Amino acid sequence: MRPMSRTITFLMLLLTQLWLSSPSLAAGSRAGQWQSHATIRSTAQSFLDAFANNQHHGRSEVRLGPLDPRLRLKACSQPLEAFMPPGGRTMGNTTVGVRCPDDGGWNIYVSARINVFAPVLVARQPIARGDTLQKNDLELVERNIASLPYGYYSESEAVTGMLAKRTISASTVITPQMLQAPKLVKRGQRVSVIAETGPLKIRTTGKALMDGKSGDLIRIEALGSGRVVDGIVVSRGVVKVTL
Repeated sequence: MRPMSRTITFLMLLLTQLWLSSPSLAAGSRAGQWQSHATIRSTAQSFLDAFANNQHHGRSEVRLGPLDPRLRLKACSQPLEAFMPPGGRTMGNTTVGVRCPDDGGWNIYVSARINVFAPVLVARQPIARGDTLQKNDLELVERNIASLPYGYYSESEAVTGMLAKRTISASTVITPQMLQAPKLVKRGQRVSVIAETGPLKIRTTGKALMDGKSGDLIRIEALGSGRVVDGIVVSRGVVKVTL
């Protein structure tokens, strides 16, 4: 071998050895074998942002959980795909799937939280136990409904006329557990009884043998005959009976 050729061969071997022994270069070579965590997270984020905007009318905010820094997944030759697992929650704590569509590809699940902000009814001022709610007792305030597991109301018509089951502090979100329907019929009260049989409708008077709210089934004694029948409370002092 000529001296010049030996020199070139030696230099090539030296450069190869230096490349293999360089931590940064070797790490770069190994990194190319694995899917970057950034692409996994960006795929999940884009999917959930669109998903939340499609599912909810209110302002939404998506936060992804961390990936295990030790996670190593083979680099995908095709664009990653995201999906919602069966039973995945549409808000609050949830999970999003990311997959590599290559033959022999992989799936991974990323934890996330979807916050959704919308106007809900809160108490404008303190409401005492037993008080009847009025429109001026309420106001709409934007809250994170993903953090309201006990429910909420967004329209005052749904709660106006309801009774407070307990004292409600100002700025408290109104939930169904705080309210009860008022009694429309009281035991011993004279009530109007509407009896229906086919197209025939008869109105008479009876005495309530039980308290009742709207939709409750109560017992009524027909005045005069003393007959006792079951009827449904339909409004204040009015009970409907089907014969």
